[in-house]
Amino acid sequence: MRILLEGFTKRFGDVTVIENMNLEVRDGEMLALLGPSGCGKSTTLFAICGLHGVDGGRILFGDEDVTGTPPQARNVGVVFQSYALYPHMTVFQNISFPLEIKHDDKAQIRAKVKEVAHLMHIEPLLDRLPAHLSGGQQQRVALARALVRRPSVLLLDEPLANLDARLRLEMRAEIRRLQLETGITAVLVTHDQVEAMSMCDRIAIMDRGVIHQVATPKDMYDNPVSTFVAGFLGNPPIAFLEGEVRDGRFMTATGSVAITLPAAIAGRCAGRRIQIGVRPEFVTADPKGEVEAEVAFVETQGRENLYDLKLADGGVLRSIQPARDDIRVGDRLRWRIATEQVMVFDDQGLRL
Repeated sequence: MRILLEGFTKRFGDVTVIENMNLEVRDGEMLALLGPSGCGKSTTLFAICGLHGVDGGRILFGDEDVTGTPPQARNVGVVFQSYALYPHMTVFQNISFPLEIKHDDKAQIRAKVKEVAHLMHIEPLLDRLPAHLSGGQQQRVALARALVRRPSVLLLDEPLANLDARLRLEMRAEIRRLQLETGITAVLVTHDQVEAMSMCDRIAIMDRGVIHQVATPKDMYDNPVSTFVAGFLGNPPIAFLEGEVRDGRFMTATGSVAITLPAAIAGRCAGRRIQIGVRPEFVTADPKGEVEAEVAFVETQGRENLYDLKLADGGVLRSIQPARDDIRVGDRLRWRIATEQVMVFDDQGLRL
């Protein structure tokens, strides 16, 4: 089921939080609405499911305009950050509840519950109460309840926020497996870039009610349209330096940092004030490197070490490399930057 938002506008009182948004979620894909708290992603999700009214534009499911359709008539399954399970009901009763209120046939209800319980790997839990389940098990029950009536669309609002790190990893894989097996169109709201990049076909990154870019995770990581997008994706994060291009080289204001740029980029930016973005995987220790920096911090991550590098003018680069114990805080070393991977932005933060 394709979802289309055309000119979507939402106001709360006199405050317009989203204005004239256009977004398409393709049939059968999983799309992430990614962004910081307060950017409008949950507001968008609630408008899609009908919990929020629309102050402008329209929302289509397929070719059907559902802008004025009440939530219960939209055939949408929703999973919230809080699992919202009924504590006095068993797992079976929680899952079957949407079918019970529709007065479906008892035999059909039992068959559908067993089918979705098998899909979610929770068949042994059907007689338990929610209080006797782990967080991951409760989230599986919430997903099963959303799916049991076979919705056309699945909406997920920060579904993994209450889980610990190990369970988040497990549930990311489970939700993606479920979405691929069922072929259901899904929208995931999250502020966690790892969730968005690992679970979804495409990402729509938002800030202050505006969608900045819609792309596949790899394309957005490799080709961000702005410093906002580049800075939001990537862990460890990208580092930015400000300066200008002179004689084919990027130079900071003090001239203490000079980096040779590819000829095509240097020619296009000659004499301009720019920002460059350098991801940590493209900075390596090398005695012949162009940049000298002091190791300000070392974070050991097992297989890899993360280094914060303080430049002479106070700027900071980051490097992530296979773990080694011969680089320590306070060391002054030369570093090589893979200049063909450097991203260039104008002084407004837009990609050049």
